[in-house]
Amino acid sequence: MRTPLMVGNWKMNRTGREAVDFVTALKAQLPDTGGVDVVLCPPFTALGDVGRALAGLSFELGAQDVHWEPHGAFTGEVSAAMLWDLGCTYVIVGHSERRRLLGESDDAVRRKVAAALGSELIPILCVGESLEERDDGRTERILQTQARIGTMDVTPEQAAQLVVAYEPVWAIGTGRNAEPSDAGQVIALIRQTIADLHDGDLAQGVRIQYGGSVKAGNIRDFMAHPEVDGALVGGASLDPEELALIVKYR
Repeated sequence: MRTPLMVGNWKMNRTGREAVDFVTALKAQLPDTGGVDVVLCPPFTALGDVGRALAGLSFELGAQDVHWEPHGAFTGEVSAAMLWDLGCTYVIVGHSERRRLLGESDDAVRRKVAAALGSELIPILCVGESLEERDDGRTERILQTQARIGTMDVTPEQAAQLVVAYEPVWAIGTGRNAEPSDAGQVIALIRQTIADLHDGDLAQGVRIQYGGSVKAGNIRDFMAHPEVDGALVGGASLDPEELALIVKYR
């Protein structure tokens, strides 16, 4: 039985003080996560503040990105060891905004996944197709390629720790979302790809989320599909009441 996982990706929002206020409000809204794992991913500048605010709570801390090298002359970058030292347990890797806006390649994502696992962080590997790719009928090929390259350097033992997030690029921040049945079908394809690469039984234990305009009003429909193990939540995660409702979808 896979434990549902809800991840709040705040993107470039919230100062440290605002982030602490958010955690205080979320605690009041969500004193019990009800068997759902919850991860907050604030900006790098707020990680320390949020980590301290989460001390003693059931929520976990995650980062929005990581560099593949452990140290060196990489101005503006943050290593996996630095994130681990701040108390992070998860890190988002290969988000579509980084792929699309910053030119992040599948190979860079592959190296980041390996770096995260090497520092005992759980990577949330994001995969997803653009609207053009979807309309051209290339969804299956794009997702298989992203999943295959992203986990190329991963051992079976490491693959069991992975989280994968299916985030159709056309549904992120647009107010549009995939139909739950379509999302479930694509997630089943991703799971089969992991099974083909590593092991069928192992793939059944990998948590695969949906991300793309997730909110309290549609989360229950997505979670009703047996292949969907949670959500990577963007804009809705900036509202503590909305995020609490998403976590309490049952």
